[in-house]
Amino acid sequence: MELYIGNKNYSSWSLRAWLMLEKSGIPFNEVKLKLFTPDFYRQLEGISPNLKVPALVDGDIRVWDSLAICEYINETYMSGTAWPKNPSQKAKARSIACEMHSGFNALRDELPMNVRATRCIQLSDAAKKDIQRVDDIWSSQMDTFDTDNSGSWLFDTWSISDMMFAPVVMRFQSYGIAVSDNSRRYMKYVTESPEMQRWIAAALEETEIVVEDEAGVQL
Repeated sequence: MELYIGNKNYSSWSLRAWLMLEKSGIPFNEVKLKLFTPDFYRQLEGISPNLKVPALVDGDIRVWDSLAICEYINETYMSGTAWPKNPSQKAKARSIACEMHSGFNALRDELPMNVRATRCIQLSDAAKKDIQRVDDIWSSQMDTFDTDNSGSWLFDTWSISDMMFAPVVMRFQSYGIAVSDNSRRYMKYVTESPEMQRWIAAALEETEIVVEDEAGVQL
């Protein structure tokens, strides 16, 4: 099994699929490509029809979307355990995962993932609204599952929902976004997980610059 990803400093979609595979414990080969280079597009030909990452190759099966990859791994190798068992919780987990996957456009546009950076940025009202919605989601889940105030995954045990929100944690950290204490505990819990620590360490070692993702003013 091979997972094609982009630069770890910038590629938020890649992080989602990579973290899913890391958390699942399924062996895979990581193929890292430099974003937006001729070699990037050449190597994805015949693998990813939209020439984007992440892309998963599992034998003769190709999957080329972060949520689709998470669902494929969950259904094929994990017997569905990457969603909560409780039907109500599962419905909510799927809903917030899909909300993140398809929405929050202002947040995405104005706060590109940049793990190495510590930046200040002027936010639009639309981005502030997106941030408040994320904060509400995280805070509500911590109220339910973080009973000892030490941090928790969104549904106690990690789920695909956490994979979808992991890059947002990185964004909020880079741009110093103010959120509730509950959400801060969630962010700390995510970033301190061993898998995220490995991703962050690798991102910090990269030297490539993607100009369009260098938003804001360096602090």
